[in-house]
Amino acid sequence: LGDIDYRPFWVSIKTSGLALLISFALGLFAAWKTMGTSSRIKGLLDSVFTIPMVLPPTVCGFLLLMLFGRSTGVGQWLIAHGISIVFTWPAAVISAVVVSFPLVYRTALGAFESLDTQMLDAARTLGWSERRIFTKLMMPPWLALNRSGHGCSPLPGAMGEFGCTLFFAGNYAGITQTIPIAIYFEWMGGNTSVALFWVVVVIAFSFLVILFINMYTAHSQKYRERGLSRAERKQAKDLAGQGDSLDPAGGDALRIDREALAELMRDDAALQGGR
Repeated sequence: LGDIDYRPFWVSIKTSGLALLISFALGLFAAWKTMGTSSRIKGLLDSVFTIPMVLPPTVCGFLLLMLFGRSTGVGQWLIAHGISIVFTWPAAVISAVVVSFPLVYRTALGAFESLDTQMLDAARTLGWSERRIFTKLMMPPWLALNRSGHGCSPLPGAMGEFGCTLFFAGNYAGITQTIPIAIYFEWMGGNTSVALFWVVVVIAFSFLVILFINMYTAHSQKYRERGLSRAERKQAKDLAGQGDSLDPAGGDALRIDREALAELMRDDAALQGGR
């Protein structure tokens, strides 16, 4: 094990880390735009955005290779402008994004779908812009969901990508060779001990990510339970005076909806007071 090349570890870390940031941005944007479309178009977009989850990774890699290769207009345009994607580190990042994007998209879409559509319509009636609705009403459920650690879940998938990366980015040591690719070629070359070492590294990394998610979820749950103990009594008193039949211990989604509704009412009152 003294001759192990540790570059695949650092390539995997920086590739999956950058891919996760890109996936977060694209996944949130795609989920936001999907929510604002009609049901028929929404179904079509949802199918397009989630299809990489069911396609074989080699198919994804082949499609990327065809898209950015010399045989297509996109590839020829990039090459004419001195931009080479195929068999480079950016290709490895794109491959990881293809794998992790659907996970982020589905998580964000689930958080957005949990919102009360009447509250969103009320905000539009009061003149709120779509950007303000997104930041004030739609983002809080996503942030609440990520407090449970689900935001880290695409990381192991991005780090463990093999087929798409090998097909599109190739196997170049220190550039595109990630840990899964190193495992395959070390084993094919007869270096079973080195391949086993990287297997242990991947298992340990995945275990630490899962352990972090579980510990963070447990900590957040205990924090919310302690923080809501006094707030629940106040909510119960207020709700009793208002005759509201909703459960005061409704969790994050209910609390977010009430806070957003209160802000809508304050804006409405300020608008009426200014007339």
